[in-house]
Amino acid sequence: MSVSVTLPALGESVTEGTVTRWLKAEGERVEADEPLLEVSTDKVDTEIPAPASGILASIKVAEDETVEVGAELAIIDDGSGAPAAAPAPAAEAAPAPVAAPAPVAAAPAPVAAPVAPAAPVSAPAPAPAPAPVAAPAPVTPAPAPAVVAEPAEDGAYVTPLVRKLASENGVDLSAVKGSGVGGRIRKQDVLAAAEAKKAAPAPAAAPAAAPAPAAKAPALEVSPLRGQTVKMTRMRKVIGDNMFKALHTQAQLTTAVEVDVTKLMKLRNQAKDAFAAREGVKLSPMPFFVKAAAQALKAHPVINARINEDEGTITYFGTENIAIAVDSEKGLMTPVIKGAGDLNIAGISKATADLAAKVRASKITPDELSGGTFTISNTGSRGALWDTVIVPPSQVAILGIGATVKRPAVIETAEGTVIGVRDIVVLALSYDHRLVDGADAARYLNAVKAILEAGEFEVDLGL
Repeated sequence: MSVSVTLPALGESVTEGTVTRWLKAEGERVEADEPLLEVSTDKVDTEIPAPASGILASIKVAEDETVEVGAELAIIDDGSGAPAAAPAPAAEAAPAPVAAPAPVAAAPAPVAAPVAPAAPVSAPAPAPAPAPVAAPAPVTPAPAPAVVAEPAEDGAYVTPLVRKLASENGVDLSAVKGSGVGGRIRKQDVLAAAEAKKAAPAPAAAPAAAPAPAAKAPALEVSPLRGQTVKMTRMRKVIGDNMFKALHTQAQLTTAVEVDVTKLMKLRNQAKDAFAAREGVKLSPMPFFVKAAAQALKAHPVINARINEDEGTITYFGTENIAIAVDSEKGLMTPVIKGAGDLNIAGISKATADLAAKVRASKITPDELSGGTFTISNTGSRGALWDTVIVPPSQVAILGIGATVKRPAVIETAEGTVIGVRDIVVLALSYDHRLVDGADAARYLNAVKAILEAGEFEVDLGL
């Protein structure tokens, strides 16, 4: 019997998708729920699983072709009609009832983890020896995957994020077996290798290396992309197009202030252990900034607004849906914390951790990337002091959080003016000057600054 593979609904606002890569070729065996192809939308890349086990009889939509939701992508012959060849045509007309399971494919994300088996299953086809094939798996996914997944000297593209993580954990990437599509090494692979390294006798050698000078320059690994020309991924192109559109359709500029977060950092250090035990998530500084930004938006609606150019109107949003910029292997994504203005520190912490994990595991949905009214980008997470962040389309402002650094600062006390070491962070607000004036930006930033410097989060933290 033939089973139809259709493009599932990938979100309320998503009506079409582009097939970026077939993970199986016609005539290959596929298993139910095994990743079959990759589809890209204007919001997210998604793996579509096979709705049934069988042989991939035919591919209906070629790579780089865009189709609407519900369109037939391929046909799988599940073999149930093998004893009776005649009924095959009738089964061909049965896709209508079969199409009902299509919604199952609407949850492709949870299948992202099993991507690893995909390579070994397809790998045996080219080589008769089953055991040795497992090693070349990263290079086996045929020429098509190599074009989309930017090639590297070792056959699997490794993102700068993964390389940095490997460097920080002392993991040798050449010894790591990738679990991603085409053998790509993912963040989870590096973390697993790091844990295995800790469990091994290696830690005994660590103390010997401890006396090494702390100021020693890091060994920089030459990128496999050096000197290459590769195809731009669809996700990278979508991100670029959105940024270009935003920057060239708005009158953007940036205003910045310095904030003394010494009290806030002490409060966090005091509460983080009990908070983690009680809430099940780590207490990072980020939720405090999100809380302060959302609270200030309620008093400064001009920052939380949208210009409706066609109608010549302005919409001042009645809720604070904060988009959080997350660095992932596929590029920068901005999942949205819906109703952030009504959440406490614990609620924001859980939402942030959940959304960031989904992005990095490629399980984020288009709906979770939609509806943002204001964006926050933690540019300081990689050590940047501040940045001129770009305002996303359909918003009028974005807040950039710089790195928190210790600096000597002037402090006013009851005894007079003194100099002390303080934790300082720069907040940079980029905004659309067509709606937001410099004075508006300064008032908003100072409101956020006042909330953070007051550090009155004891109730939220249970202190």
